[in-house]
Amino acid sequence: MPKRSEEPLKKQNSEEEEVKQKIRIKIKAYDHKIIDQSTRTIIETAVRSGGRVSGPVPLPTEKKKYTVLRSSFVHKDSRDQFEMRIHKRLLDILEPNPKTIDALQSLSLPAGVDVEIKMQ
Repeated sequence: MPKRSEEPLKKQNSEEEEVKQKIRIKIKAYDHKIIDQSTRTIIETAVRSGGRVSGPVPLPTEKKKYTVLRSSFVHKDSRDQFEMRIHKRLLDILEPNPKTIDALQSLSLPAGVDVEIKMQ
């Protein structure tokens, strides 16, 4: 029976990998035109300040449907259906520098756009 070596297994890559910082930006909006415009603005700002941008990645559109009775008393078969769509995009800014972070903080976007920024 062959004996197992009691040394822990070593990684094949002996080089140490550097931990690189990145900024992940999630953008949400009800209107697809506004979200595309905001995404372009963020990308232009990041590139102008020296950051590398990965994306935009279109995430699945969230659809919420609401059914409402048209009448207040009878006629239950008569209903209205409303739909609300939430469009989403994902951006990654790789190797951000302090200039990029300052530029993103001072950026003004149109109303109706929700921006969530995470440093990783």
